[in-house]
Amino acid sequence: MNIAIIFAGGIGQRFGNEGLPKQFVEVLEKPLVIHTLEVFEIHPEIDKIYISTVKEYREYTEKIIKDFGISKVAGVTDGGETSQDSIYNALKQAKKENPDDSIVLIHDGVRPIIYPDVISKNINSVKQNGNAITCTPCCETIIVSEDGLSPKEVLLRNDAYTAQAPQSFRLGDIIEAHEAIRNRPERYRNIIDSCTMYHYLKRRTYIVRGNLGNVKITTPWDIHALKEAIKFKKKKQ
Repeated sequence: MNIAIIFAGGIGQRFGNEGLPKQFVEVLEKPLVIHTLEVFEIHPEIDKIYISTVKEYREYTEKIIKDFGISKVAGVTDGGETSQDSIYNALKQAKKENPDDSIVLIHDGVRPIIYPDVISKNINSVKQNGNAITCTPCCETIIVSEDGLSPKEVLLRNDAYTAQAPQSFRLGDIIEAHEAIRNRPERYRNIIDSCTMYHYLKRRTYIVRGNLGNVKITTPWDIHALKEAIKFKKKKQ
């Protein structure tokens, strides 16, 4: 069983859109999250989708899923205090209905430009290695600074990657990792994604090369680039 876990439980504070979480902003006549869901809906290797969403928008989420014909959605859950809480809620829902050895691909609801072959590579990496972290090589110099004023360290660009999504695991393994983190006093503090979680737990992860343009929509400026990327993707397909 190959399952997409889509987390869309945030309110998009950095996006600056008054009143409407960014995952529901319309882009080319569809809510942004629908563009993301459609990628997994049409992928032949994905069997089910679970999505966590903003509690106040749960009914709306269920409505647009129905309106746009996303038939693989097996469950909609409320989001949590953090993105990791939202992911955990969706994972727990999936665990009720699927075996622990199911493959889960954890993906941002606002990251719609993911190519089908990257999804397939994630699935294959979990089968072979136990997990997959989608990454792309860095195109710019990466500087580490503790005070925000002066560089403490300049990383070699050839050794630097950006971790994106999906980040994929066996269902039982990633739930166990979440519970280990949730049992510590600081819980998810400084845990920004599953890759960070595994690194903290000293568990080895495996890189899968992602596609350029697989960005997380964060600011209004990203919407224009997204429209052009969607048009380009359709031409490529």
